[in-house]
Amino acid sequence: MRDFLLYYGIFAVYYVIAINSLYFIIMMFSFKSIVGILKSSIYSRFQALSGSEQVPPISILVPAYNEELTIIENVRSLLSLNYPRYEVIVINDGSKDDTLQVLTREFKLEASANMPVQPLLQTSNIRGIYHNPAFPNLYLIDKENGGKADSLNAGINVAHYPLIASIDADSLLEKDALIRIAKVYMENPDETVAIGGDIRIANGCKIEDGVVSDIRLPDKFLPMMQSVEYLKAFLGGRIGWSAINGLIIVSGAFGVFRKDYVIKVGGYREGYPGEDMNIIIKLHKYMLENKLPYRVAFCPDAVCWTQAPDSFRILGSQRRRWGRGNLKNMIEYGKNMVLRPKYKLFGMLTLPFNILFETLNPYFRITGLLALIGYTLMDMTNANVLLLYGLLNIIYGILLGVGALLLEEIAFRRYPRIRDIVKMLFYTILMFFGYRQVGVIWRFLGHIEYLSNNNSWGTMTRKSWQAEGNKNISSLEARG
Repeated sequence: MRDFLLYYGIFAVYYVIAINSLYFIIMMFSFKSIVGILKSSIYSRFQALSGSEQVPPISILVPAYNEELTIIENVRSLLSLNYPRYEVIVINDGSKDDTLQVLTREFKLEASANMPVQPLLQTSNIRGIYHNPAFPNLYLIDKENGGKADSLNAGINVAHYPLIASIDADSLLEKDALIRIAKVYMENPDETVAIGGDIRIANGCKIEDGVVSDIRLPDKFLPMMQSVEYLKAFLGGRIGWSAINGLIIVSGAFGVFRKDYVIKVGGYREGYPGEDMNIIIKLHKYMLENKLPYRVAFCPDAVCWTQAPDSFRILGSQRRRWGRGNLKNMIEYGKNMVLRPKYKLFGMLTLPFNILFETLNPYFRITGLLALIGYTLMDMTNANVLLLYGLLNIIYGILLGVGALLLEEIAFRRYPRIRDIVKMLFYTILMFFGYRQVGVIWRFLGHIEYLSNNNSWGTMTRKSWQAEGNKNISSLEARG
């Protein structure tokens, strides 16, 4: 038994080395790409594009379920974007609160009987479409509850433009976010099928009229942890994966897509807790099976600010949902595409990486740690193996976190104060003493929920941008 525990523990040590070495390689691609991104940001004339008729028009889709506290600021933010031609389509997904009423009252929207709905994708019943000529690019769809995917599909049926952007109702776009992401699309419009934006944590920031007017780091523990966590995932990971066309997900909080290809793959799939990963996998699959040149890109300077959960209950619900979504996608799509040469880099690298180091990560880490603890308890003289396992996790993680901070400081510098950098560095180290371990357990619990046929979205909580901490509302508990 001692030998088995030792050998399994050693396997876990090599697993940690392998996963972090691959993370480092991906981060190297990020560093290589960031130079070009920086040059493009400095020398490009993207600001001139905001007044150009050559920029493709975009339909922004905003699924909303029980979003009465944040939806007004969200819509105000979207209506003030620097972009020549776009429309905002809010889809009220059968909210139980006053989402519909606050929108119609704030923007004086009235039911329109003549609004065309194209039967491109099947959705739940649409009860009405609201519009006000005073806000010519704002539309409100009121439909029966069907989930986020169903809402996005309903938005596509009403959208007038060839590009669609999905954004969460608790998120705010920077004024030039859309024009920056459109610039990436215009570099290769024939082959670009999806582009993800950079998601950052807005907790702690000052919000005025739907705009982040003063960028500050969160004051609370959990949002601060997520702030450095997002920085590492988006800057350290997605820039690198985008460089080799291996992105497996475009965040549901903010992404732009070719509408025609989203329709060709059947739109967003209902009852999927990981619908944002699912649509990207389907796009990869369709383009590769039809031998079409394509790319799924990431635009790190197109920034979307979002609310982060600030309680363990809500954060745990979100992370278990992510775990359910990842496992469901790998079981239903990944297993049929992995290690099959016709799916090229996506099948030979992205999917094996995701299955081994994301989906199965909780099992190897939890069992490896337990094996080493068991072995050490049987023979305390060999506690150095357990110590090595812990140190490898911490040192690798800190180096990757510091690498993400370097990327941030080289290219973006959203947090210019020295004390902010020190704070981010401190939390980058702190997250390896409990936070990461709890995250692994949440993902494991998400897998158990999936195997128990739980495909719901779970429970989220929204807070008013104007009165954070004063009033909460449960949202999304009926989605799925």
